[in-house]
Amino acid sequence: MSAARRRTLVLSLALLAGFAMASAPARAEEPAPAAQPAAEPDAAARERWEQLPPERREALREKLKALQALEPEERQALQGKLQRLRALPPERREEILRQFEAFQRLPERERRDLLDRFARFRELPPEQRARLRSALREILQAGPRERARYLENLRRWRDMSPEDRDAARQRFRDRRSRAP
Repeated sequence: MSAARRRTLVLSLALLAGFAMASAPARAEEPAPAAQPAAEPDAAARERWEQLPPERREALREKLKALQALEPEERQALQGKLQRLRALPPERREEILRQFEAFQRLPERERRDLLDRFARFRELPPEQRARLRSALREILQAGPRERARYLENLRRWRDMSPEDRDAARQRFRDRRSRAP
């Protein structure tokens, strides 16, 4: 399995498990480990399962197999993410679900591009990630005119060749080093 496919699968499994569990009532007992499904599903869960169309059941079986095939560390990481998701306020969980559903509706290529960009973002040093978050916040809070200007600059940047981008970066560095 390719690294990108594995990353997509892990993200999907984490989010799907989180969304499924977030809507279930919290139980006092310790949850069963991800690799060992509960031996006796409750009647309500069994009824929901029976109401699912066969293709949805098969898709869930495949996801369970993929989850069980993960390394214990990966399963543990997913469980931690699930616990963090469950700890969020219901409104925030609903917003995450809406965003996940919108992500799932995207064409495969766009989803893959977003996951690749996110992976590159996570590889950045913390200071650079903080600067990017700050810049994004600024853009989101900007008025329509400023946002339109930003989007036009972004379009022009994307239309540049890699060599032109490198030259523009160098000009920016030169200007910044000359500034008082």
